[in-house]
Amino acid sequence: MAVLNLEDAVSTYGRLLGAELEHRETLESQGIEAVSVLVGEDRVELLTSLGEDTPVGRFLAKRGPGMHHVAYQVDDLGAELEALAGEGFELIDHEPRPGLYGLQIAFVHPDAVYGVLTELVAHG
Repeated sequence: MAVLNLEDAVSTYGRLLGAELEHRETLESQGIEAVSVLVGEDRVELLTSLGEDTPVGRFLAKRGPGMHHVAYQVDDLGAELEALAGEGFELIDHEPRPGLYGLQIAFVHPDAVYGVLTELVAHG
């Protein structure tokens, strides 16, 4: 979820859903500060932009706070990207790259997944 203020968002998720702060990290290379909160056994990632000229900054300016992307864990990110490319899916990332929390990530273009930016994640 892209948010304007992480502190407010963490507080809201805590009050509304009993969410507990799990982790907080800044990733300068992607221009984001992020937190993960646990809601029961599930995890929600809240992102805010470090500047207007970043992917999340542009998203917030154009669309406002809301759903930014959906992430799915995969066992072998390289193999998954190769398989998707082989099936003709449009990829943003053709190779895994470092993401938050020590994970490897890659994005599938929203046009390939019914308008939803999709992130694939795997443990490094």
